[in-house]
Amino acid sequence: MERFAFLFPCQGSQFPGMGKALAGAYGSAKRVFEEADQALGFPLSRLCFEGPEEDLKLTQNTQPALLAVSTAALAVLRENGLAPDFVAGHSLGEYSALVAVGSLEFGDALRLVRRRGQYMQEAVAPGVGAMAALLKLPAGKLDAILEEAAQGEVVTAANLNSPDQIVIAGHTASVNRAVELAKAAGAKRAVLLPVSAPFHCPLMKPAQERLGADLTTATFSDLSAPLINNWQAREIRSGAEARQGLYEQVPNPVRWMDSMRYLAAQGVGHFIEVGAGSVLTGLLRNIDPALKGSKFGEPADLEKLKE
Repeated sequence: MERFAFLFPCQGSQFPGMGKALAGAYGSAKRVFEEADQALGFPLSRLCFEGPEEDLKLTQNTQPALLAVSTAALAVLRENGLAPDFVAGHSLGEYSALVAVGSLEFGDALRLVRRRGQYMQEAVAPGVGAMAALLKLPAGKLDAILEEAAQGEVVTAANLNSPDQIVIAGHTASVNRAVELAKAAGAKRAVLLPVSAPFHCPLMKPAQERLGADLTTATFSDLSAPLINNWQAREIRSGAEARQGLYEQVPNPVRWMDSMRYLAAQGVGHFIEVGAGSVLTGLLRNIDPALKGSKFGEPADLEKLKE
């Protein structure tokens, strides 16, 4: 039989209206949003369904909102008999993935990611840090660009997404220098990203330390299916490994391309992106056009999956 992997999206996939159709069509999805509202003590569901976009884009709101939408979509897949052989989540999505395989309780995960968002936002003052996407940078050029751009500041790889897409993060001036150097080195595009903080780089160390205290007191169970973690692009199965991975991913790059290639090597033939948007499905095609990807975040997607 074909092996399945569920993939869970990260910040940047959010949009006002996400999850509304799911909650309207499926009682299981509606109950997930009700649980989220109760766990956080404010109407997260309304923020997902209606916005406003300015509030939804605040990191401490975005992270639990995307987790809730992914978990609602997961509930619908489960009641339709779909279960993964493997899971993986991009950055924030690793929390959704751990909920999917029973390592984290949904309410605990919501509270963790809300604090995670706050800690990340507060780790670096506005304007101090930046992120940029480097598209189709010629192979072998990245390390030299980052070394030349640093000039005593921080600039590192943040997301190793696909052969054609690398995201960098660090101090604003060093990221700007890296953008210009990447263009000169032959990148098809090199653009600053509209983000509120420089995620997945050493500037996030203060957020990592604050989150570490919360992770230590949270309960992590062993996984019902293996997860490929961001930090190492390695298969994990224990609660202890899950906790360590969430701690280590904060200042370290997301090794997404390596994770997808690992899953393909394990015989995964179909990848389902669970939650808002289709960013990961697009990356999958770029990593290997032979890999089959589908998304599930709207009721209409279910019929396509069944086909």
